[in-house]
Amino acid sequence: MIIHPGKTIGVLGGGQLGRMFAHAAERLGFRVHIYEPEANGPAGEVSAMEVNRPYTDLVSLKAFAHTVDVLTYEFENIPTEPLGEIGHHAQLRPHWSVLETCQNRMREKNWLRKNAFPHVPFAEVEAGDDLAAAIRRMGLPCVVKTADFGYDGKGQIKVADEASLAKALEAFSKQRCVIEKFIDFKCELSVIVARSSIGEVKAFPVAENIHTRHILDFSIVPARVNAAVLADAEKLALAIVEKLDVVGLLAIELFLTDRGELLVNELAPRPHNSGHWTLDACVTSQFEQHVRAVCGLPLGDVSVVSPVVMVNILGDAWKWDNGYLAGDANWEAILADPRAKLHLYGKKEPRLGRKMGHFTVTAATADAALDAARALKAKL
Repeated sequence: MIIHPGKTIGVLGGGQLGRMFAHAAERLGFRVHIYEPEANGPAGEVSAMEVNRPYTDLVSLKAFAHTVDVLTYEFENIPTEPLGEIGHHAQLRPHWSVLETCQNRMREKNWLRKNAFPHVPFAEVEAGDDLAAAIRRMGLPCVVKTADFGYDGKGQIKVADEASLAKALEAFSKQRCVIEKFIDFKCELSVIVARSSIGEVKAFPVAENIHTRHILDFSIVPARVNAAVLADAEKLALAIVEKLDVVGLLAIELFLTDRGELLVNELAPRPHNSGHWTLDACVTSQFEQHVRAVCGLPLGDVSVVSPVVMVNILGDAWKWDNGYLAGDANWEAILADPRAKLHLYGKKEPRLGRKMGHFTVTAATADAALDAARALKAKL
């Protein structure tokens, strides 16, 4: 079913991804309704309607579904049990089963293994099992991750020695976990693929990602790897989105190993932090593409307009004094640069480590854009 402009799109989740999605949808003539447990979030500020109720409130979810023509989500940590019920009242795209697979590291990695997609070697540990023995069987170094509710480095610890082993046991011994072999890699890459309800598929150019303290710091496009790696990454991403039967966006995060292998790290069935560069340096942004995909409209052109780097802005960019907020970041530095574009998310309270916005910098080459982005970040 095609959803035409003038109709209403419902979004589960009220964060910055929902905010940027709402901007894109409204430019195309859609109304956007937000369902989010907490009031006054970034997406609700820019939407036609916001409902603040728990995701487990099936009565409220059904009533919300009746106000929209199609539903999507911008956040993975949503209980999937109620979503199967509301599918009778509005189309949910991507399907709740996609979310169920991708929101849990154990299910996601088992899906990758079952379908023979290259992935990081892993072991599973149920709550209460001997986590220490499982870690030693995997061997050090390794990474211990909770099965549920992990993002931006939360819910994971690298184990390289007895001290970090003790820390992991204290944090995770009562939870279901995945233990991954630690991978030496050249770089981290991501591919965002759109697949529409009528089966049209397009992949955005591959991004090269640099993380700091497990949080995405820089995304670089075009990725500084050879053409064969770019082609293989896109081919792998397209195969995954088809096999998973996604309608909407799917972000595929990859490791490029020292031996030249591509290994899937994580999947995210929504717009992705590493795709924010598309707002300023692509013919079609990832958010507009998500609108087009879930509504069954023709997908947009994914050509890169210019080499670009995206930089996350965390709450750390504000001025702090002994842990207390002391002043704004130096926004003038970014706004004064004609190559830079500033995007702030409207969050009320900056906190250390919290994503508050991002900026992009365009240049003649990816390396020049990265140099300029690092210089601007230092001025913040």
